[in-house]
Amino acid sequence: VGTSSLRAVLVLVALVGLWAPPVVSRQPNFIVILADDVGWGDLGANWAETTETPHLDELAAEGTRFVDFHSAASTCSPSRASLLTGRLGVRNGVTHNFAVTSVGGLPLNETTLAEVLRAAGYSTGAIGKWHLGHHGHHHPSFRGFDYYFGIPYSHDMGCTDTPGYNLPPCPPCPRHGTPARIPRKDCYTEVALPLFENVTIVQQPVNLSSLAARYAEAAARFIRRASGRPFFLYLALAHMHVPLGVSPPPPPNSGRGIYGASLSEMDALVGRIKRVADSHGKGHTLLWFAGDNGPWAQKCELAGRLGPFVGAWQRQRGGSSAKQTTWEGGHRVPALAYWPGRIPAKRTSHALLSTLDIFPTLVALAGAALPPNRRFDGLDVSPVLFGWSDVGHKVLLHPNSGAAGKDGEIETLRLAQYKAFYTTGGAMACDGSVGPAQHHQPPLVFNLARDIQEQEPLDVASREYQAVLPAISRAYAQALQDIATDNVSVADYSKDPAATPCCNAQHVACRCHQPGTHAAVPERHTGRRATRLCL
Repeated sequence: VGTSSLRAVLVLVALVGLWAPPVVSRQPNFIVILADDVGWGDLGANWAETTETPHLDELAAEGTRFVDFHSAASTCSPSRASLLTGRLGVRNGVTHNFAVTSVGGLPLNETTLAEVLRAAGYSTGAIGKWHLGHHGHHHPSFRGFDYYFGIPYSHDMGCTDTPGYNLPPCPPCPRHGTPARIPRKDCYTEVALPLFENVTIVQQPVNLSSLAARYAEAAARFIRRASGRPFFLYLALAHMHVPLGVSPPPPPNSGRGIYGASLSEMDALVGRIKRVADSHGKGHTLLWFAGDNGPWAQKCELAGRLGPFVGAWQRQRGGSSAKQTTWEGGHRVPALAYWPGRIPAKRTSHALLSTLDIFPTLVALAGAALPPNRRFDGLDVSPVLFGWSDVGHKVLLHPNSGAAGKDGEIETLRLAQYKAFYTTGGAMACDGSVGPAQHHQPPLVFNLARDIQEQEPLDVASREYQAVLPAISRAYAQALQDIATDNVSVADYSKDPAATPCCNAQHVACRCHQPGTHAAVPERHTGRRATRLCL
């Protein structure tokens, strides 16, 4: 080989080395923090009017902020199922929320991210809200998590002695000897909210005033006990879902009042987890923060900020364009990624990403393999995380989530900057209005690059509409065909009062820790189980 040829080869090798991924000497730790009902505009780094998130803003400054990041669904259970499987509800079977009395949950033939990572040598922990089934083997302790501490569903799905702030306000749990209460719409009064540690109910009802601190302590303890093994921590916060519990309550006329105080509490919790992760080994942990869906608009001043994503077309016709809808306010959520030395700091990414991407990305970074015999909607977006690319999804599907159309069906999709609606509808708004479902054939199409408020759809007769419609139609048909030919699951949504978590059915509202009682322990630990215990 001549000198000039050898020099050219060496230069080529050097250039390839510059673009090659850094060698990971050991499996990284993963912390996924999922906030509940948080608005895109609830992050100060996203929206200048928000001042309650200094720790999250610091996370954004020291990592990468994603401004076109979406939840996989616009309501609780489907969003969480998709995060933990990398598959939409039409594939994994979870198309709407599970109930207190649900017998089923995320289908057992679906493989969770925790199961994949545990098989790859990870210590796995889930802290916070589950909402993917609590009866039998649907409980998180049987879905790949070595440790669980949290509430099996949303924390408004049971009464407490510290009811917090909700609209309408809900009463505290009844006590022994008190007269039966008249049931109130949207309030759970019969069974107290349970707190689990692994498969044991350790408190019923939960003390909401101390819940954030207990989650933070449990998370810090899990991280510190990893003992040299890589760990995966899934921290699903109660914030910013109602009821909001703030102790002590903020003074009157204090900015955003109760919501702002609760947002500050969430921000401090995330800041604490970041400090613990850094002290455990800075540079070895990827922390990924995101929302599960948009704000719950019908809760009025107890709901979050949409930022610019107001869904103006829908608002003009009634109803909310936030949670439960396929408007941007329903599924575009704040998202941050932090990994010192790996993820660029002070970077803003405009890549089209989703919570669906968390599963395949973490699996790839762990050196594990995706489960076989199924297709995934998420992508390995590590090139975007590391700043090598800013290209995400070409097409992203947005499932119906309660406001209009059949739950879970795909009737809205994103193609580049274009968003097409085959069905529209508004969820209940603060004023009580609901936008009626409307079907569109041909679809409504918005150009989000110049109409982020989704105010004016393209004129169907316009040159732009006619140019983009064939690509939208092809993408939609291909997506539906891909789903129809996949290995899909079906969730069991049947209900049975016996599936209700109850640590002591002899006490009013299933209370435990009254004099002479103990926390309920499932049959496999004690040889017997408490009446109506969920396991």
